[in-house]
Amino acid sequence: MEEILLKCIVVDDSSLQRLSIVKLIRDHANLKLVAEYNNAIETKNGLLDNEIDLIFLDIEMPVLTGFELLDDLPNKPQIIFVTGKTQYAFKAFDYDAVDYIHKPVTKERFNNAVNKAINLYKLKHQIAVPPEDDDYIFVKSNLKNRKVFLNKLKYIQALGDYVKFVTEKENFVVLATMKSFEEQLPNDKFLRTHKSYIVNLDKIERYNSKNIEIDKQKLPLSRHKKNNLVEALSAIQ
Repeated sequence: MEEILLKCIVVDDSSLQRLSIVKLIRDHANLKLVAEYNNAIETKNGLLDNEIDLIFLDIEMPVLTGFELLDDLPNKPQIIFVTGKTQYAFKAFDYDAVDYIHKPVTKERFNNAVNKAINLYKLKHQIAVPPEDDDYIFVKSNLKNRKVFLNKLKYIQALGDYVKFVTEKENFVVLATMKSFEEQLPNDKFLRTHKSYIVNLDKIERYNSKNIEIDKQKLPLSRHKKNNLVEALSAIQ
């Protein structure tokens, strides 16, 4: 990924937290630090003079919060929220956040979030993104074993005694149970978000407290699965 260089800023009212993020940025080959700010007002003024690809943004700040800053920006860069509070996670993704990192920030967690931003940048600028992996499972359909690549699988849906597979290229139905596939699919990439749905975490575009959106399709999110979803998305590679 050395061909990508994202221009970024850090916004946090804590000088210690800014210092830790700045160090991680300077150690990353695909990031260029343009500026750092301790409040949203300075950030708004600074963005008038600088074109930015990515903001590492705190939420709770004096005068204007991170959310209020974004509300005032006509053209929003990619956003990675970095905060000590977990209760803003659902609201953060309403702002199309790339990721939501909980303080203290580890290097591994930081790099995972940056990788997401790089891939989104490539998609936006039509730069080819290599396939994530070649992992697959075999699904018995019409008396034959069908190979299903996991990076192409969006979600599976329970339909009575059948299970519907929704992939990037096609949909098909097999006679099986959700439990059998829940046990086969890697739990770091797939999550049972509802009694009738198992979703590919990498395919989630946005979500709120009731729904998950994948390729403009809204899927229900069970109330007792909300926290599991937030934790899974925070830990995803």
